[in-house]
Amino acid sequence: MEVQRDHWQAKGALPAPSGFARHLAVPVTMITLLAISACSRPPTDDILPGGIPARTNLHQASTLPPDSVRTVARRDFGWRLIYHPTRAPVNAEQGAAFALCGLERKRPARIEIQPRIDPTADPGARMIDIYCS
Repeated sequence: MEVQRDHWQAKGALPAPSGFARHLAVPVTMITLLAISACSRPPTDDILPGGIPARTNLHQASTLPPDSVRTVARRDFGWRLIYHPTRAPVNAEQGAAFALCGLERKRPARIEIQPRIDPTADPGARMIDIYCS
């Protein structure tokens, strides 16, 4: 390859790359890659199942006091909520079910209390599944 390159350079058909051109190739490649990666959509455009924007604060959307809510998660069946009933108002489960299903423009179908796998992990917390229809 080098012999062939020298042959064309001797005829004047192939200019010899300068030191500047060799050093410029790396930054141009990096700038091109950064520009292409910047064209992707921002992460806040993600949508959860049910049409809920991923940037929604689900703890706040549950309408429960912040110190009572442990986990709010969207599942295939609906919602899973772990909270402390002693720190929540009366009928907290129904209020949270209406609020979370309301994010999907649905009504709560049923609420099931789930047994805790490890009750010592968060003593006193209750886990419920909320089914929306």
